[in-house]
Amino acid sequence: MPIHLRAEPGDYAPAVLCPGDPNRSTHIAETFFDPGFRLVNSERGMLGYTGTFEGRPISVQTTGMGCPSSGIVFEELVQLGARRLVRVGTCGGLGDGMAMGDTVIAQSASCDDSTPLRYAQMTSYAPSATFDLVATAASLARADGARVHVGPIVTSGLFYDPDPTTFGSWKRTGHIGVEMEAAMMYTVAAVHGLEALAMMTVSDVLGSDGSTVRISDEELRRGVDAMMRLACRVAVS
Repeated sequence: MPIHLRAEPGDYAPAVLCPGDPNRSTHIAETFFDPGFRLVNSERGMLGYTGTFEGRPISVQTTGMGCPSSGIVFEELVQLGARRLVRVGTCGGLGDGMAMGDTVIAQSASCDDSTPLRYAQMTSYAPSATFDLVATAASLARADGARVHVGPIVTSGLFYDPDPTTFGSWKRTGHIGVEMEAAMMYTVAAVHGLEALAMMTVSDVLGSDGSTVRISDEELRRGVDAMMRLACRVAVS
C-alpha cells in the first residue's frame, strides 16, 4: 500500500482521470460514473473513486495543485496498476482566437517547473501525450461541436507570476495554454511506459502584456462538464 494513496492493487481501474480538486473528483464520480462507484482513497483529502462509465471500468483520483503534489499521486497510481492517465482541469489560454470554455488538448507540455526535469534527470525536456489519445479526443470533441485547440502547452510552477512578459514569451513560441501538472504526468508516463493525455477547459484568456480575462463561474461549469464527459469517453476508449 502506498503512503498517500491508501489503496491496494485492484482498487483503481487501469484508466484514471486526474483532476486537481477533490470536489471535482466527487463531482465526476457522482455525475458521470454509473451507479455503484466506491471511494478508494481519502488520505489527506485526496479523494479517489472507482466505478464504471457506460459499463467500462474507470477511476478518478485527485492530484492536488502543481508538479510536486501531482507527481506523488502519478507515481503511486503506477504502483497501484494504472495504465492510462487523463488529466482533466482548467488552463489559461494563450492561443489566438481562444474563447472562454474552449477545450485544450495538450500535444506536449514544456517544463517551466524543475520537478519534471529533476524526475527525468534531464536539463530540458518537453514530454508529449500519447498520440492515439490526442487523435481520439480531438475527433470526439469536434464531432460534438466543441471548440477544440490541439498543441503544445506550458506547465508552470507559479500561479501568480510576477513577470508580465512571461505570457508573451510562451505565446511567441507557439504554446496555446498554461497549467501546472501536465508535464509531470507526461514525464511519469514516459518513464513507466503509460498512456497519458491532458485535457483542459480555458478558464482565463491571457494576453501577451500579462493581462488576464477570467471566465464566469457558470460558463466555467458548463465548459468543464462538457470536457469531463469527453474525458470519460477518451479514458475508456
